[in-house]
Amino acid sequence: MKRIILFVLTNVAVLAVLAIAAHLLGVDKYLTAAGLNLPMLLVFSAILGFSGSIISLLISKWMAKMAYSIHIIDRPQDAAEAWLVNTVARFAEQAGIRTPEVGIYESPEVNAFATGPSRNNALVAVSSGLLRQMNQRQAEAVLAHEVAHVANGDMVTMTLLQGVLNTFVVFLSRVFGFLIDAALRRDNDRGGVGIGYFLGSIICQIVLGILATMIVMAYSRRREYRADAMGAQLAGRSNMISALQRLNEIMHGGGVLDDRSPALSAFKINNKPSGFLALFASHPPLEKRIEALQRMA
Repeated sequence: MKRIILFVLTNVAVLAVLAIAAHLLGVDKYLTAAGLNLPMLLVFSAILGFSGSIISLLISKWMAKMAYSIHIIDRPQDAAEAWLVNTVARFAEQAGIRTPEVGIYESPEVNAFATGPSRNNALVAVSSGLLRQMNQRQAEAVLAHEVAHVANGDMVTMTLLQGVLNTFVVFLSRVFGFLIDAALRRDNDRGGVGIGYFLGSIICQIVLGILATMIVMAYSRRREYRADAMGAQLAGRSNMISALQRLNEIMHGGGVLDDRSPALSAFKINNKPSGFLALFASHPPLEKRIEALQRMA
């Protein structure tokens, strides 16, 4: 639950900071000076909506390295590191992409993730917990799953989707705020907007931001099935199923998840959705993912 709350709050906070900056710079005042200028508002919304998402994408590798203190394997120091680099390179060649950077981060969680601004400028990182608690074939399948995320361009697609939704959140919240203010305005009120506009915009932005997050996470859950399917093609279906079954055993046995960077949860091999909060989960339940692989021809 902590991971989900932080993810939602991060997206809402980014939009809120950008909206406050726009207000302080007088952009909102300009848009509402003589009534709401919808074309200008849409341009303004797109700039706000995409700015945060694109900046996050561009610095995603740096953020991941800092958040998890990732040890990047430039020159393998032992057989385990050489195996990691060679395995990722093999899958990347099969997938037709440039070999991502490969790293290890110290954590008891059994997980891995991929991030980066493009298919040919990516990072695949695995936890020390995964290397300790999975056999080689299972670990290979996890690496194949992460390479699949990179090959499918999931980081860029998620960023574009988030940017589009952020644009509509900003746009619609301003429109609703303007309508609320107009409804509350008295006949003798002068031009401009009042407190109804600002409060209405903020409340609508929070509500719409939460709904937008639900849409992004629904898409994220769909792309997990795609990454599983491609991972099965690269590493073998039985190995992919075995890896997910092992993850399921570990999570049911009290396995932990590392919350140092909630923004990266969507790009890991696993999270732990349950109940209503599953609507905000970036991954489907492991049982459903296993069933989907078992149904594959």
